[in-house]
Amino acid sequence: MPAMTEPKLISGNANLTLAKSIARRMSMHRGMNLGLVDARVQRFNDQEVFVEIYENVRGEDMFIIQPTSNPANDNLMELLIIADALRRSSAQRITAVIPYFGYARQDRRTKARTPISAKLVANMMVTSGIERVLTMDLHAAQIQGFFDIPVDNLYASPIFALDVKAQFKDRMDELMVVSPDVGGVARARELAKRINAPLSIVDKRREKPGEIAEMTVIGNVAGKVCLIVDDICDTAGTLCKAAEILMENGAKEVHSYITHGVLSGPAVERVTNSVMKSLVITDSIEPTDPVKNAPNIRIVPTAPMFAQAILNIWNGTSVSSLFETETLEPIYETHFRL
Repeated sequence: MPAMTEPKLISGNANLTLAKSIARRMSMHRGMNLGLVDARVQRFNDQEVFVEIYENVRGEDMFIIQPTSNPANDNLMELLIIADALRRSSAQRITAVIPYFGYARQDRRTKARTPISAKLVANMMVTSGIERVLTMDLHAAQIQGFFDIPVDNLYASPIFALDVKAQFKDRMDELMVVSPDVGGVARARELAKRINAPLSIVDKRREKPGEIAEMTVIGNVAGKVCLIVDDICDTAGTLCKAAEILMENGAKEVHSYITHGVLSGPAVERVTNSVMKSLVITDSIEPTDPVKNAPNIRIVPTAPMFAQAILNIWNGTSVSSLFETETLEPIYETHFRL
């Protein structure tokens, strides 16, 4: 049975812009103002996180919007402490909306005596009182199994497919989707199926993290408009090198579609100076001013998808319906002109 009260949103400081956009979209759907719950999330002088909620949340269905992006530890602590404050204030259910799940790259033991930090973070979230997680493009799908609570993992590929059809509508037959490594083939294949394009792979071999020893293109990219697809772009070294290799192998143009634009260190400068014509990212992480001002970086919104997913969770209806293009097109009709 649907709840009688409206869903309530609360946000930490990680991505207030996205939280407000989600609230606006939900207000449009519901025909009433669904603003963020009035609260303060601040630091003491020693950088301890303090949360105070100014509204009554007893018996409410609460959604915390907080990606655990840089600074990952601060944003994670904000999420956990907000959840604890809501639990102690008798909220009926607490759902964590985590557009970007930090620590997701530490999902397994790669060497002896190393942690599985993603599992530790999952344990901390459950202990804090979070009863459900809504996220997007987990680095490894098996992280869902780290939780003993429901996890809904949305995908950016349907949004990217709509963008590709809008941007390349006259050149769809020239497109080639490229996975920048063997591990990302499933993600790239998903977009390739949606836009009916062939698939290629850039095989990379690392000597150590952050350095690439060798790259080889598997597949014929000559004369193609290549679309590199991945979930995370951090320092952009791999991405820019892959774009160069593709151009050396005869690609006509190279564009990239990356879900989470971490873009740390020299990333923006590298992308700006690279052979890539465009890098498309989502707003799962609050974009910095250099990212916003970069001439070849575009940002597509996730607020319409997250707003609908939150409403579906609140209503007890299907979240997986948002994986279908037919469901997503009407939600994004004002953004993409197909």
